[in-house]
Amino acid sequence: MSVLKPKILFSILMLAIIFSCNNKRDEVNVVNHWSKMQQIIDSISVPVFSDKVFSVIDYGSVADGVFDNTKSFKDAIKACSQNGGGKVLIPKGKYFSGPIHLEDNVNLHLEDGAEILFSTNPKDYYPLVHTSYEGTELMNYSPLIYAYKKKNIAITGKGILNGQASNDNWWPWCGKDFYGWKEGMGNQKDSLNLPVLMEMGENNTPVNERVFGENHFLRPSFIQPFECVDVMIKDVKIINAPFWVMHPIKCTNVIIDGVTVESHGPNNDGCDPEYSKNVWIKNCTFNTGDDCIAIKSGRNGDGRRVAIKSENIVIQNCKMIDGHGGVVIGSEISAGVRNVFAENCTMDSPNLDRAIRIKTNSKRGGVVENIYVRNIEIGQVKECVLKVNMFYGIYGVQSGDFIPVVKNIYLENITVKNGGEFGILAKGYKESPISNINFKNVSIEKVGQPYSLENVENINFENTYINGNLMTSIKN
Repeated sequence: MSVLKPKILFSILMLAIIFSCNNKRDEVNVVNHWSKMQQIIDSISVPVFSDKVFSVIDYGSVADGVFDNTKSFKDAIKACSQNGGGKVLIPKGKYFSGPIHLEDNVNLHLEDGAEILFSTNPKDYYPLVHTSYEGTELMNYSPLIYAYKKKNIAITGKGILNGQASNDNWWPWCGKDFYGWKEGMGNQKDSLNLPVLMEMGENNTPVNERVFGENHFLRPSFIQPFECVDVMIKDVKIINAPFWVMHPIKCTNVIIDGVTVESHGPNNDGCDPEYSKNVWIKNCTFNTGDDCIAIKSGRNGDGRRVAIKSENIVIQNCKMIDGHGGVVIGSEISAGVRNVFAENCTMDSPNLDRAIRIKTNSKRGGVVENIYVRNIEIGQVKECVLKVNMFYGIYGVQSGDFIPVVKNIYLENITVKNGGEFGILAKGYKESPISNINFKNVSIEKVGQPYSLENVENINFENTYINGNLMTSIKN
């Protein structure tokens, strides 16, 4: 029997200790990151309002679904804000209105049984405001509910916000037959519309010179707090949106709680935090025509101009039904995204394409890092459980000189009954591989292939089974 020399034995022991320490350090780091999630939650301020109530009825509103309440809503909101804030009450009934602009310290509260029916006439959404379309800032139609540089605002109550978008209005502007577009109609893809806006973003044209609106067919977001602090959207139901549903942009401290989104139009993302920090999305239901939650940070040159990361995003206890993805990052992502936490959610629909999705390309660039997902129950998804695509492309060629970076993705305690085509579908760049994907205590059933990988480094599987087979880590 050969005996190991003391030096060799010492080397082996040291390697074992280092390996053990590295594993423990990785585990500690993950635990520390989940405790960081609680720190984020604890740091988010909940808006607080005066007990004063300003009923829109007292300012001339009529709940017949026909009378134009735009002015009476505006008057009630102005009076509330100027008198120290409080609740602007929308009593039970149907109220027709144009855009609603919130002011400081105002809680727009819809009683159970109240419904706001928003105008479908684009001219009602003048004057144009500073807003954003698919990650590029511009002057365009006002969002249906808008707040610009406001503090301590909320939309609450058990009522309904109805954008009234359909194949007869707003939706055809996307240019797709399925949504009512017909040959000869204008649409966002026309050469003087979205392509011009994209070019302005690349050329750093001043935002006040990016004037669109009528005859440019760029749809307004439904709810958009723009550069606001301490924002809450709670309990309302939102249906039939023209475009993105909830779009907090350049905001800090946002709570979205108990909201139901049912809107199957084009680009009907449920919630799109963009350039925003400390966002808490909880207890919501998303049933959408696009991504359920899509975290963004600007498109291409305009995103690099703004250069504000979206960070510290917490998603808890949400239900995802239809959608292109459950929790999505991108594709407008040029300023980067970091520190995203999702836990205790359910996802299940034959019309849900992916559970977790990251999409970018070399025009977008940006760094996506530190994505933590745990305690997720997935019934059925079409394509895959996790998709990371660095070559996402719409609107023609999407290659450029800004190679993105994607790293540090953790999925833990995930059960999937029907995983679709792939467990993991990931495609990176040779010069910028996707790195450090971690699956722990994951079970995926009824999936076509465990994974399809291109330029991916370090996939760590711990107690992970795909189609009943224990998976082995892949080190590169």
